[in-house]
Amino acid sequence: MATTLAPHELDTDQALALVDQLGAVFATGRTKSLDWRRAQLNGLIRLLQDHEQELAAALSTDLGKPAMNCFLGEISPPLAEARHALKNLTAWTKKSAAAVPMSFAPAKAWTQPEPKGVVLVVAPWNFPVLLCLAPLANALAAGNAVVIKPSEMAPAVSATLARLLPRYVDPEAVAIVEGGVATTTALLEARFDHILYTGSGRIGRIVLAAAAKHLTPVTLELGGKSPAIVTAEADVKVAARRLAWAKVTAAGQACVAPDYVLVESSVRAAFIEALVNETSAADRFGETTRIIDQRNTARLTGLLDGHGGIEAVSGGPRDNGTFAPVVIVDPDPSSKVMQEEIFGPILPVVEVESLHAAIDFINRREKPLALYLFSSSAAEEQTVLEQTSSGSVGLNHIYYQTMLPELPFGGIGESGMGAYHGKVGFETFSHRKAVLRKPASFDPSFAYPPFSSVMQRMMRWMAR
Repeated sequence: MATTLAPHELDTDQALALVDQLGAVFATGRTKSLDWRRAQLNGLIRLLQDHEQELAAALSTDLGKPAMNCFLGEISPPLAEARHALKNLTAWTKKSAAAVPMSFAPAKAWTQPEPKGVVLVVAPWNFPVLLCLAPLANALAAGNAVVIKPSEMAPAVSATLARLLPRYVDPEAVAIVEGGVATTTALLEARFDHILYTGSGRIGRIVLAAAAKHLTPVTLELGGKSPAIVTAEADVKVAARRLAWAKVTAAGQACVAPDYVLVESSVRAAFIEALVNETSAADRFGETTRIIDQRNTARLTGLLDGHGGIEAVSGGPRDNGTFAPVVIVDPDPSSKVMQEEIFGPILPVVEVESLHAAIDFINRREKPLALYLFSSSAAEEQTVLEQTSSGSVGLNHIYYQTMLPELPFGGIGESGMGAYHGKVGFETFSHRKAVLRKPASFDPSFAYPPFSSVMQRMMRWMAR
């Protein structure tokens, strides 16, 4: 029986045709031009500047995000990505000389970056502008044709981007495709030259399996349970304020949000008191982001069942679709709230005897996308950096390490593979081609076998 497609949904034939069309444009070579790349990046910049209010309105419709949060979290970072790429594009695209040993002489060797071809960016709903346009800036800087698949769970943003983007970038080389699961499934049947997916580990495995059929390289940003450590050397009031802010910003619906806190015994009482005060007054941050849907509201409510701890701050779903923050002290480590990614404004706090106990707690679990340490001790910073593994680390603050184009953004292990942002993003969407040139004018017979004993000794000496 044929599947009935909803409006805007692509079937497999349409997806294959779209990728073929973009591939034909790429084959003309026009996306490789630095002038073309600069034009696309400038187009992204103008789009974000010209339509900030319109994008903020769409974000408010879908998620209830306040306008300033939209600028800081959704508009400013892709603007920074595009501007950073424009500034550095000439340097990034230059050839890089490679040393040639004496035994290869005369010869020259170098690497040169080239675009991979047609790439797919599948974006999530929680930061639907940022996570469409930041990777798009990287892919365009590298000279690729691109398919963007926004999340159907942020329909106002998806429709706004679908309407605006073709006005600002080359519509024959950049396609934005609306739709749901059927469209994503159809797109994954096509052969892309790179796929960047942001979302859950469950869907990430599906994306990886689909890409494997074509040996397509994949960048996966998958989230997970990101820990925060508060040691005896921390300013507990600052730590509490920043953790409370992080858990109410975007209603905690961020892949790098702190998922639980490990606090050293000697400062446990002071930290919990400060965290309760900050979280109880969290409305002062002006955060109105809603939980995305009823299913996720029910999931968050379910995480509060049987946690075995003490709710130092008791919250939950509100009538306006938001979720009042919850602080749980010393939950059962085997409870759902300590086993599943929270992705909401619930913050468990677990007491540990020492920094080393906190590190052991973290290392017995999957590697997180982000790790946060609150401490004034340089020695403790170094210990955490050396003895833990995570996609990124924030020292005494949260989120900021993900917002710099100069720093790569990506996970490790269960939290993802590969990275992007800035030059790393350019390289993610590029192939670095190795080249060696030898002149034809010098071709002595002694360079070919059979080699004389003298030549053999000379070759061994030069190869040292």
